[in-house]
Amino acid sequence: MSEHKNAANRLAGRRIIVTGAASGIGKATAELFAAEGAIVACLDRDIEAANAVAKSIDGFAFRVDISDEADVASTMSAIERKLERADGLVNAAGIMATGSLLDMPVALWRKIVDVNLVGTYLVTRGSVPLLRRSEGSTVVNIASAQGLLPNAPNHTAYAASKGGVVNLSRALAAELSPQIRVNTVCPGMVDTPMAVGNGGNAANYAMKRVARADEIANAILFLTSHDSSYVTGATLAVDGGRSFH
Repeated sequence: MSEHKNAANRLAGRRIIVTGAASGIGKATAELFAAEGAIVACLDRDIEAANAVAKSIDGFAFRVDISDEADVASTMSAIERKLERADGLVNAAGIMATGSLLDMPVALWRKIVDVNLVGTYLVTRGSVPLLRRSEGSTVVNIASAQGLLPNAPNHTAYAASKGGVVNLSRALAAELSPQIRVNTVCPGMVDTPMAVGNGGNAANYAMKRVARADEIANAILFLTSHDSSYVTGATLAVDGGRSFH
């Protein structure tokens, strides 16, 4: 299990589903949550990488295509058999591709929306019966600073999908309260495999650097732990000042 010097057992005994857990923000979140006492279900299309993460944190790995309704339903059944309930969900899986309005193929535009927005919807919908078996359960959806202030060219599909995640989260917070809290984290550019080749200029950030994945994971931990027990429907920009700079 990864070492986290400041671990305070804030998720002791909680059972958390994390999508996109094989790499990037999802992996950092799974590792941090395990260090904080959670049992983590690591979901990803890359089952070998998900298995490696799960093994390192004494968790469980499940292969899933979050944009496929039948696959999500089957995965949720498998999680139910293994964990019986869920106390939290982190929708960290996502994809990014750039392209101008005129040049990006419609099929790719739809794929980005299907994974980032529809996938978040499908996994959340599938998790709700498990989340309702717990008191004080949570959903944290990972959107993007592009969903708050889409000011970079060639990001129409990504910005549209992540803006949709922001408003989906707000709608779900109203619908699922008070038993399930739903919040959103909007990172700026993060040093992850997904960011490679997709631009990003540190000069656009007040902090003058991109984020580490663990910095985003700590924000997700706050919204998943009891430290945020009166927070729902919130959108937290963890973007180094990009959205105001």
